[in-house]
Amino acid sequence: MDVIELLPHLHLLRFPVGQAYLWRDGEEWTLIDAGPAGSAASIAARVPGRLRRIVLTHFHEDHVGGAGELAAMTGAEVLAHRLDAPALRGEVPGPPPVFEDWERPLHAEALRHLPRGEFERPSKVTELSGGELLDFGDGARVVHVPGHTPGSIALHLPAHGVLFTGDTVAASPVDGKVMPGVFNVDRAQVLASYARLAALGANMTCVGHGGPIMGPWNPSPVSAPTPTPPPPSPS
Repeated sequence: MDVIELLPHLHLLRFPVGQAYLWRDGEEWTLIDAGPAGSAASIAARVPGRLRRIVLTHFHEDHVGGAGELAAMTGAEVLAHRLDAPALRGEVPGPPPVFEDWERPLHAEALRHLPRGEFERPSKVTELSGGELLDFGDGARVVHVPGHTPGSIALHLPAHGVLFTGDTVAASPVDGKVMPGVFNVDRAQVLASYARLAALGANMTCVGHGGPIMGPWNPSPVSAPTPTPPPPSPS
């Protein structure tokens, strides 16, 4: 796991597939996404204070694989949208993506870098609907952004100009081009959600794959990656 300081109170945690973010308020920490299975110990080692909550942007295993183990270790509250919570708890299979042709080999490649088999599920999930104001970052607004998954969410911290998008938005590791995330259940929905997040005009947009986007970005989507898309989020 690579750790990159974006702000004194914000760190990016980068895994072989996917990434997560740690936000600090005094001695309390919030984790946005939790990396793949096996990530819990390395994440916990980076939190010198209390990990109060783990907010999951969607149910894909590269974002939630470490959540159950980490919650059991730390007592942190786990939060996710109510539409993704059953899949996160393992009660039902999550809906599969509708692949674009060019996404299929990327998905296969991503799966090669993820741990095999089942992972520890959170024993309890606080369900969100969108619109809630969470008590970190001087007020973090939950934004429901369906399309990547039915219950995908973003978190907007207007007091700091920071936006966490999950996989609704991605940034190419090659040229930094901003684009909608890949492997979506509903492309029309994800494009609408993508435009909605662009309209928030964040100063720093923290995406699920790729580097942070500094300043506002153009909401016009691209139809295919150039020359390669960001590391994908499997499901």
